[in-house]
Amino acid sequence: MTTGTTQRFRSAVEKGDPAALEELFTEDVRLFSPVKFTPFEGRTAVLALFGVLMRTFDDFRYVGHFEGEASTSAEGAQEPSEILLFRAKVNGKDIHGIDLLQFGPDGRIKEFTVMVRPMSAVQALGEAVLRGLAADGLVPDGSAH
Repeated sequence: MTTGTTQRFRSAVEKGDPAALEELFTEDVRLFSPVKFTPFEGRTAVLALFGVLMRTFDDFRYVGHFEGEASTSAEGAQEPSEILLFRAKVNGKDIHGIDLLQFGPDGRIKEFTVMVRPMSAVQALGEAVLRGLAADGLVPDGSAH
């Protein structure tokens, strides 16, 4: 599998080091977020989002890991995939979620899906991410959707 990429990804996220993520994503990576209908597309956009996320989450930690295969959203083909379970806080709300990493032939992450529960945490996360994206000049205030 692609556990080496996953371990490097996990280490970068846990250390809060978005620069260490750059080489782990394909140029055309797509990130599906629980707070935005359309995916973030391309390495530049995804790295900018991770910069915001790393500032947004409190007490972020991975608590589980699964490996297998899953269909990608783009091609629908079965690709090597890994799931990292996490827990964190956003604005005092407890979050439980998963990161689904799907890999290209070169072992880099080509598709990334985040799922979060409960609904109150999704709402808190969406508001915090929008503020962070706006603060970084990545979206106009109030228009991340």
